Amino acid sequence: MSKLETNTIDTVSGTSTLQVGSTNTSTITLGVSGDTINVPSGVTIANSGTATGFGGNNTPAFLANLSGNFTLTDQSAVKVQFNNEIFDVGSCYDPSSNYRFTVPSGEGGKYFVYTQLVVSASGSVVHRSDVKIYKNGSEFTSSVGFDSNNTQFAVWCSWSGVIVLNASDYLEVYNYNDVSSGTPVARSSSMQSIFGAYKIIE
Repeated sequence: MSKLETNTIDTVSGTSTLQVGSTNTSTITLGVSGDTINVPSGVTIANSGTATGFGGNNTPAFLANLSGNFTLTDQSAVKVQFNNEIFDVGSCYDPSSNYRFTVPSGEGGKYFVYTQLVVSASGSVVHRSDVKIYKNGSEFTSSVGFDSNNTQFAVWCSWSGVIVLNASDYLEVYNYNDVSSGTPVARSSSMQSIFGAYKIIE
């Protein structure tokens, strides 16, 4: 095994190519297919440029909220129509018709999913508010918010966790509530009600 000791590797003056262990390319190349580039323990890699091909991105990813208070139904499961996209990397969320997150082709894997709802009913007491995650049209999991003292005019509930999804699987958010009177709504102000997800890098 031979050893190269140097302080700087650069392309040859007047050219755009430096070859190290591979065929000529327009980049600086280290090694060939199957080789292992070893970075010893204690070595720090300092990058001041653009790094590509390392790790991955937490995408597809989206976050949506409500453009206004969304009307619910007392003692009935209703799909919450998050109609305002904060961001949508990968065009994976539908904010206008199905109000669902759909895993794009080739993007199956583990996803961190999160949602939050704040439900009120025009000054009436909210006894209970459940947030439900539906997967492919059926309830998958839920979280329950209770007012044990029967005095709260708004109840906050949320769910977050990891869900294993395949391409074309879809998720939606539903709410079930129980109010003393009036019309319950999911509140929109200050990002009180949201729905989002992102793919986990593995």
